[in-house]
Amino acid sequence: MANDASGQITSTRLKAPDIGKQLREISPHSVQVVESLRANGFEAYIVGGCLRDLLLGRTPKDFDVATDAEPQAVVKLFKRSRIVGRRFQIVHVRSGRDVVEVTTFRAHHDTRDTEDHESEQSDTGMLLRDNVYGDLSDDAVRRDFTVNALYFCPETDEIIDYVNALSDIKEGRLRVIGDADTRYQEDPVRMLRAARFAGKLDFEMEPETSAAIEKNGHLLRQVAPARMFDEVLKLFLGGAAANTLAVLQQFDLFQYLFPATAEALEDDQPYAQEIIQATMENTDARIEAGKPVTPAFMYAAVLWPAVIELREACLDQGMHIVEAMREATHAATMDQLQTTSIPKRFSIPMREIWDLQSRLHLKEGKRAAKLRSNPRFRAAYDFILLREQSGEDLEGLGEWWTQYQIDNPVDEEANRSEQRRRPPRRRRKRPPRQAQGQ
Repeated sequence: MANDASGQITSTRLKAPDIGKQLREISPHSVQVVESLRANGFEAYIVGGCLRDLLLGRTPKDFDVATDAEPQAVVKLFKRSRIVGRRFQIVHVRSGRDVVEVTTFRAHHDTRDTEDHESEQSDTGMLLRDNVYGDLSDDAVRRDFTVNALYFCPETDEIIDYVNALSDIKEGRLRVIGDADTRYQEDPVRMLRAARFAGKLDFEMEPETSAAIEKNGHLLRQVAPARMFDEVLKLFLGGAAANTLAVLQQFDLFQYLFPATAEALEDDQPYAQEIIQATMENTDARIEAGKPVTPAFMYAAVLWPAVIELREACLDQGMHIVEAMREATHAATMDQLQTTSIPKRFSIPMREIWDLQSRLHLKEGKRAAKLRSNPRFRAAYDFILLREQSGEDLEGLGEWWTQYQIDNPVDEEANRSEQRRRPPRRRRKRPPRQAQGQ
């Protein structure tokens, strides 16, 4: 971060026509948003990770815009837009399926009159609300990491750099802007973002950035479970899960995401680290191949060591294996919900995958065909293969089911036709409730 003789923050500005050309090809909507804001008298730039990715030769997934227009003014300007968030208000501007995230320039929460702006902190320094607006230079030093603090003007093809971001990107260095302890205390999720960027970009953390993580990791316990769930998806479903897992474990952050699994790892439970590692590698491979991935399967695999540890504890208490497994899956789910929420559309199939693990051992008679028709069969079968890949001896169960599917192919088109022919189920009408006293 450079300052001139008067102490003002200064910027590096350079022409980048290639960036402008690529942005127009990749995200014309984001360029249109900037041009519309500027045409209405506002300052506006394309900002953040999309510029970093373009400079690294990657294709950006998201495009953000920063402006001096406050959220209400942005919403008035764009018909298909809405304000989201309370702690940190942003505007989503839609065009077809594209969404451009528009943020108002932020300033440090202690540098503006809070009567006109909203700022609130907890006793530990965590920002509970951060809607203090500033100018472009304020915004640059309020961002989390230097590599996310570049600004681009499509009208002039100019990149603006206040924090030596270009140098850090060139050197493969991840650096927090400002005092790392303070920035992590303001928002502990920044530590998870640091791990994600280090894993995704294969960047090395600058010493102060990494040292502060070791001191402040415990603050992640303050983060709301719903937000932690979103962060887990970003960490492990972004195409660099294996690298990110290594960074999380290096800095002891994994325990704040999956505490029961972390305990199982500390207890050296057989195959625990192996199944988690295999899960991340397989997830990355599927994303690379353009195949779908689901949080239900990822959660089922990562929590499996916790389920097994809980099951063994139940068996030690004299429970039957079926009862022990039922109790373990319930307890593992409820324990995890204290840390990260899991929407039912994922938690239900997750538990069904677990339930099928014991049932897939029952292959006699017509049971195999019935299990094959279960909607969760494919996920449960893949889970069996994952367990075997991790070194667990299931006495050839995966190979048996593989051969069974080869010998008994399913006519997918016939199945779809059958589904279409089935009449819709009628709901039984409930008798009207009688009033009390009748």
